[in-house]
Amino acid sequence: MGYGLLLACLAFALAGCGGGGSKPSTETNVASDESAASASPTPSGKSWAGKTAAPAIPGGLTWFNVERPLTFAQLKGKVIVLDFWTLGCINCQHIIPDLKRLEAEFGHALVVIGVHSGKYATEHDDDSVREAVKKYGLEHPVVNDPDFAVWKTFGANAWPFLVIIDPAGKLVGVHAGEGVYPLFQPVIALLVAEFEAKGQVNRTPVPSVADAVAPSTVLSYPAEVVADAVTDRLYVADAGHNRILVSSLNGRLIQTIGTGVEGFADGGPAEAAFRQPQGLALALDGKRLFVADTRNHAVRAIDLTTYEVATIAGTGAQLDRLPQGEQPGRETALASPWDLAVWRDSLFIAMAGVHQLWRLDLRTNLIEPFAGTTREGIHDGDRRTEATLAQPSALAIDGAWLYWVDAESSALRRLPLDGAGDVDTLVGTGLFDYGADDGTGTKAKLQHPQGLAAANGRLFIGDTYNHKVRAYDPSTKAVSTLAGDDQRGYEDAAGAFAAFDEPAGLSAAGGTLYVADQNNHAIRTVDLTSGRVATVVFSNLSVAASQAAGRRSQVELPAVEVAAGVGAIKLRISSPEGYHLNSQGPSQAAFAVEREGVVAVSEAKVTWVSDDAAVSIPVPASFSVGTTKVTVSLTVYYCRGGEEALCFIQHVDLVVPVRVTADSTTGDLIFRYELPKSEV
Repeated sequence: MGYGLLLACLAFALAGCGGGGSKPSTETNVASDESAASASPTPSGKSWAGKTAAPAIPGGLTWFNVERPLTFAQLKGKVIVLDFWTLGCINCQHIIPDLKRLEAEFGHALVVIGVHSGKYATEHDDDSVREAVKKYGLEHPVVNDPDFAVWKTFGANAWPFLVIIDPAGKLVGVHAGEGVYPLFQPVIALLVAEFEAKGQVNRTPVPSVADAVAPSTVLSYPAEVVADAVTDRLYVADAGHNRILVSSLNGRLIQTIGTGVEGFADGGPAEAAFRQPQGLALALDGKRLFVADTRNHAVRAIDLTTYEVATIAGTGAQLDRLPQGEQPGRETALASPWDLAVWRDSLFIAMAGVHQLWRLDLRTNLIEPFAGTTREGIHDGDRRTEATLAQPSALAIDGAWLYWVDAESSALRRLPLDGAGDVDTLVGTGLFDYGADDGTGTKAKLQHPQGLAAANGRLFIGDTYNHKVRAYDPSTKAVSTLAGDDQRGYEDAAGAFAAFDEPAGLSAAGGTLYVADQNNHAIRTVDLTSGRVATVVFSNLSVAASQAAGRRSQVELPAVEVAAGVGAIKLRISSPEGYHLNSQGPSQAAFAVEREGVVAVSEAKVTWVSDDAAVSIPVPASFSVGTTKVTVSLTVYYCRGGEEALCFIQHVDLVVPVRVTADSTTGDLIFRYELPKSEV
């Protein structure tokens, strides 16, 4: 019996013959977490131990978040969950919270291994997987499976597809689709209990490295940008920092909205919390900014006079059933809203998680599905009963039509704004058809586009996986390349000589197209006349410093010995060649001591401003005999010089073990740290 057939049989025990997917439909309501958990097969006394040894993961593959490739022999004594995913798949993204919840609950008795078997050519690259690991904050081991070797070994047949392996290294079962936590939690709990009783659970941590640390820049994976020439404002969905930034069109920062810490809270700009917002839309009167708060499954509204944030649709939980007709927006659960567009009193929502477009009436605050059956596809026809969509990711309006791009079918599509007409596909032919070709109509090819804007009689497309900005002419149906080529990069130049790295959201104002260049952590501009690409250099960075944005990295420094008595902690922060510190942001260092009786610092926090290449800051301290750890939490602003000038924020914790003795000859505790060079 082949492994594919074997696992297909095992799947019945864990997820049922249908594969356990949890995509909502109009015909069947999906079970909630509670009902799914109660339906899980967990009879008293049942052993979930497997019978057949799991096949080995093939060698020669790139691993992330671990020091070296893992084998099942090394992981004996742990429950193992293999998660087969592809980085652009919304259903794969939906189960990340489930996996993190399981990891938190079972600790080192459980190891999740992400197996990235990419759908698109760009997703096969190690660089793409590395960026996805950072973007999604994955801390578990991940292996890149570009040629589907692991996929074939375990008989995977969908994204996501998961395999459970018991602590003896034997196969337990598989599951395809969402709804992971309620199905897996009782099975893993029983496996841990069963093998714990036999003394066969291994809770030793797997040696890891910090590939999951997000980059430290002013922006982190910006997803969307809205430019308003009337008010000279630029609004940025700073997704990796869980906030919205407001600046002038030339980049002078005006306001930060959101704490920077993942959460779901309304309130003032320093109180509100977002979770990786992806889409933005400006109200027609310019008084409110609407936010697609994607990971909170909600739509938020920001009052642009007070910057107060209010939730206008969504409950904060992912939907498990579709609304029947119009329902109150604030009481209706959503599924990964990705982008927004305003027309008259309607707010259109690209509901990526259920492959639909929805409409929110801004007068009544009632919401309902507008187009798409929830089945993933690229079928045209009646907007509600026939048309199938595939992860709609960006919207645009030209006064007559509602346009959108479907990322998973690499398609550009449209529908009359009033809904009185059929869905029509302009570019795109199938769920697995993609490319980078210019041409007319369906002869042109896109690859997982996530940006769209209408201006000057044309549509502009953020052709994300092709690293290009494309243009579509509705009158001729011709697709052309405006800027960028097929290779990821960072280059300010004209046309094909410019380079992007997964450009997403777009917005046009005053003859300039603004581009959220996600993996370059920058906002780029394209002159619509010359095609010249430039980078917005943000200033007044202290506005962004007030919030605790971004994930922090940690650096363990070698242990040091210090003499007892009065001395100092000396910080020596330097920038790499070609960089300098940035006085526009108030850099700071905060001190924490594990055992305060050993080291006493005179100041808990120090700040400084400098444009030099390095700074040296002494802080008086006293030392008493003993051992401890001292942590310096740094937030440092610095910039790269030259033609590709760009500014960064580094959030890092420096940790050093300290031994204080009476006979040491060293009177000061010295922290040396060189800021990292940018990868972009």
